[in-house]
Amino acid sequence: MTHPVHPETSDPALLSGQLRLKILSLYNQAHAGHIGCSLSCIDLMIGVLILNKKPSDTFLLSKGHAAASLYACLNHLGEISNEDLETYYKDGTSLPAHPAPGQYPGIPFATGSLGHGLPIAAGIAHAAKLLGEDSYAYALLSDGETNEGTTWEAAHFALQHKLDNLFMYVDKNGLQGFGTTAEVLGDTADPAKWRAIGFETIEIDGHDIAEIDRTLNELKTHKNGLPKAIIAHTVKGKGVSYMEDKLEWHYLPMNPEQYEMATREISDKYLSPAIHA
Repeated sequence: MTHPVHPETSDPALLSGQLRLKILSLYNQAHAGHIGCSLSCIDLMIGVLILNKKPSDTFLLSKGHAAASLYACLNHLGEISNEDLETYYKDGTSLPAHPAPGQYPGIPFATGSLGHGLPIAAGIAHAAKLLGEDSYAYALLSDGETNEGTTWEAAHFALQHKLDNLFMYVDKNGLQGFGTTAEVLGDTADPAKWRAIGFETIEIDGHDIAEIDRTLNELKTHKNGLPKAIIAHTVKGKGVSYMEDKLEWHYLPMNPEQYEMATREISDKYLSPAIHA
């Protein structure tokens, strides 16, 4: 079962709850993992992909293991039908565990082999500059993905070509595949590192959709030749108490009791009438 979400929804908190329910439903029907990382980045995707992306812009979910969050957003926007969404993770689907290109305009490239989203976005931003187009390239990375050498090579390319139309969002939830980001290779999503190499860098609350929207539109006015690094502090598994900040929810599927608890908590936290009064 999927939960209907309608494009006319105007309350960001309500939309956040509705899309979280849709994500949980997808993972439940597929009995699949990667739930925590989808819940940590969904508010960023609402603020960027749903509220701000123009048809001429490009959005890349570089952390492709959070594909369910992308599919939920594209379904909300009407690009992925409810019928297609029901095929998620099934044989013959166009919506596999990691995004695959060729079927939907909102999925222009395959992602999930980490470290490729920023290089692709940098190339798109550079092409827009060469063509004189007024468009933006947005790439949403995991914090662990900033370990990748290709990410840093793309960063220097962006600096060399003054790509102020390139926005790199980092979902900084502090956890990656086998440990904390501090334990694995150190904090390569440290804002000081990105400022030091020359990116215009800000830190935000990655679950505050109003702040995400406001800072994006402010940064668009900064035609200063500097690519943008938006380091978003998030919580893995945000909204579900037993998943929050827990490494195992990078991988685990839910059992029926856990799914019921998760949907009840999301409904109470995000959809309660008292919250939106």
